[in-house]
Amino acid sequence: MTATDPVRIGLIGAGRIGTHHATTLGRNLHQAQLVAVADPVEASARRLGEDLGVDWRPDPQSVIDDSGIEAVAITCASTAHAELVVAAARAGKAVFVEKPMAMTLADADRAIAAAEAAGIPLQVGFNRRFARDFAWAHDAVAEGRIGTPQLLRSLTRDPGLPDPGAVPPWTIFTQTLVHDFDTLNWFNAGARAVEVSVMADALVAPDFKATGLLDTAVVTIRYDNGAIGVAEASFSAAYGYDVRGEVFGSAGIVQAGSPAPLATSLWTVDGVSAPTVRRDTDLFADAYAAELAAFCTAVRAGTRTTVGGHDARAALRIALACIEAVETGGTVTIRDDDRDVVA
Repeated sequence: MTATDPVRIGLIGAGRIGTHHATTLGRNLHQAQLVAVADPVEASARRLGEDLGVDWRPDPQSVIDDSGIEAVAITCASTAHAELVVAAARAGKAVFVEKPMAMTLADADRAIAAAEAAGIPLQVGFNRRFARDFAWAHDAVAEGRIGTPQLLRSLTRDPGLPDPGAVPPWTIFTQTLVHDFDTLNWFNAGARAVEVSVMADALVAPDFKATGLLDTAVVTIRYDNGAIGVAEASFSAAYGYDVRGEVFGSAGIVQAGSPAPLATSLWTVDGVSAPTVRRDTDLFADAYAAELAAFCTAVRAGTRTTVGGHDARAALRIALACIEAVETGGTVTIRDDDRDVVA
């Protein structure tokens, strides 16, 4: 095996994000060779495999056991992530896993321990770290160009809820805002979240609040370096998918992100307009490709990934604290020895 040989990857999970990642790996990334796709829903596995011209399987374990596969991309339902990370690590496979890496801190710890014991690269799909504008903002903060961080902000606004009844409880924290929690932690590198308070409600689909749906939330996070972070999310951005970040410091401010994927504006007698998109894979197309390329580089070079299991655990800790804050109606202190606040 040489440093230029593509990484042989098997993908588990043929849903929306799995299809996007598989297409990138199979058609658009010279560092990767997609060998097989697997999904317990046989029709989904067949559709994706035949579309990309690769082997398809209904059994995810067959990908992990395949000696011709050296890395596994886990893009299936979040509840299955941790077990598959552990199984893949024990089989000696490098792992790329979509966020969240686990749904409980105990499972996150098991996944981290398995990867470290096996000595395999483990990367988690926090794609904003690979977006050029977010990376530039992070570097500006790290280089001290805005002074001491004091106020941080990250937001995610999804374009809508096609089926509010199909959204699992706590999705807004564990699936959506977990991206923002990682972004804030990354921007405020070296600091630790110590306190969380939350305001959340069902403002988009109020009739579904009784089923556990929360579709609008604002989270305030206090860090041990004194900085205060705010993360907000809504599932009702009529104008398109919108992700932004900001760090205000003692010497300046840096901002990243826009709902417009292109630096293009149209000026007419009707005013000024810019194009927007309705999918994260369109707004962050380059970042999604870049994170997979970085994973392949780490696998082939035998180096650590830029965003790993401990980063995923730190974001999950905040998400779980948010759930506790909603359930108790108060501010939650995040302790060093935190265990799961929900199962």
